[in-house]
Amino acid sequence: MSSKVFSAAVTGLEAELIEVEADVSNGLPATIIVGLPDTAVQESKERVKTAIRNAGSQYPSTRVSVNLAPADVPKLGTQFDLPIALAILLAGKQVSFNTEKKIFIGELSLDGQLRRINGSLAIAMKARKIGVAELYLPKANAREAALVEGIRVYAISSLKQLLEHLLGVREILHIETVDAGDVLSNAPVSLNMKDVAGQETAKRALEIAAAGGHNVLLSGPPGSGKTLLARAMSGILPDLSLEEALELTKIYSISGRLTSDFITTRPVRSPHHTTSNVALVGGGTNPKPGEITLSHRGILFLDEFPEFPRNVLEALRQPLEDGIITVSRASGSFVFPAKFTLIAAQNPCPCGYFGDPVKQCQCSSGQIFKYQKKISGPLLDRIDLHVEVLRLPFEKMENVKDQEASEEIKKRVKTARELQRERFGKSKTNSEMDLVGLKIYCGLGEQEKKLLKQAMERYNFSGRSLHRILKVARTIADLFGSKEITSKHIGEAIQYRPKSE
Repeated sequence: MSSKVFSAAVTGLEAELIEVEADVSNGLPATIIVGLPDTAVQESKERVKTAIRNAGSQYPSTRVSVNLAPADVPKLGTQFDLPIALAILLAGKQVSFNTEKKIFIGELSLDGQLRRINGSLAIAMKARKIGVAELYLPKANAREAALVEGIRVYAISSLKQLLEHLLGVREILHIETVDAGDVLSNAPVSLNMKDVAGQETAKRALEIAAAGGHNVLLSGPPGSGKTLLARAMSGILPDLSLEEALELTKIYSISGRLTSDFITTRPVRSPHHTTSNVALVGGGTNPKPGEITLSHRGILFLDEFPEFPRNVLEALRQPLEDGIITVSRASGSFVFPAKFTLIAAQNPCPCGYFGDPVKQCQCSSGQIFKYQKKISGPLLDRIDLHVEVLRLPFEKMENVKDQEASEEIKKRVKTARELQRERFGKSKTNSEMDLVGLKIYCGLGEQEKKLLKQAMERYNFSGRSLHRILKVARTIADLFGSKEITSKHIGEAIQYRPKSE
């Protein structure tokens, strides 16, 4: 006799419905699993066999065939243990229940307990989309899945408990839908801007970056405070919206990096400069998100920027421009979101002291030129704010009393982001404006056009630089609460561009 139970597989960042079919027929004892399973799924036959016995049921002593359909979708991971076990028990007539509009996922331990799996939020979203009424999954994943309204989520501890529920012996109550809005609160600031002495220009640039989602390059000698400033920036970013929190939770859940029920703060990722291309952009045999996707709606901090391999840095071009990264493999193409704020930090030369007024540089002109050329022009062109972080004298380092706190800067950033939400009607920043948006929201008067034209002719700005100046100017105007972009806003935006005369 054959049976069918429904489950789900995660491919990329989306889930797909999977039919788990089982057939128990005469023949020598054997269990065969087909339907493009990976090694973890193939190994499930041993976990399932032992778990069924330890749950008080009998595993068939004849031939068992399991098919995972559709057969052309790769089946990865251990979440098929539970549906395979149920399908076998149904086919062997040891249990009987209605499988319609129910999805089962979960990894089984040998004693029949259920272990946590990855991607439960994506599966819950898919279940709601296709009209599934009930989702059964491990207790450790229940609150994450319960973020999705419109489906009943059942937290299961063991196979035996689930069988008792399905047979009507002992009912399991579905858990209440979790309101993520109740848990999105202000996270404690680990490093406050008021604790960073001086560096007003860099702080101003980071405020603009936080308000408009712009990328920043901090350049200066060792010990000038570049890393400190980058880490303090997380404290001035606006709080996550509910939509952004769900999106990030989904990404981290699929990546297996979710350390709590859901994400409540903006991510800050800081990969080492030895990071590989795949680790940064994502990929692998079964493509998973990389660091730039894990930084989505947050900060990607690249310290020692020129020390990253050239091919790794060049891979940033597309996501910096488009806000997405496309990973193509033999199994298909996957599009991952990558709307992050890049904060890069670099020294001006190999020894770090070129242009320093106190310590003499030990590098030759050739070494300096080669070091600065490690980062390509097109990549630098995609960075909106270029800031020089200078060495501070002792007097300024001692004076931290009059520094503005992160909380005050965050209020201005939040106000500017609210203006952008009203402008675009969704979670979109000025840095994401397209050409149509530039024409609508970045109109200039004659005086402003004249100033911009003079700057372009003098400093040889590219067309992309022009657009980025306009976007930064729009953010500066938002911070001032101005509807119009004035010459003052244009002038400040120009100051943050690298200049070549």
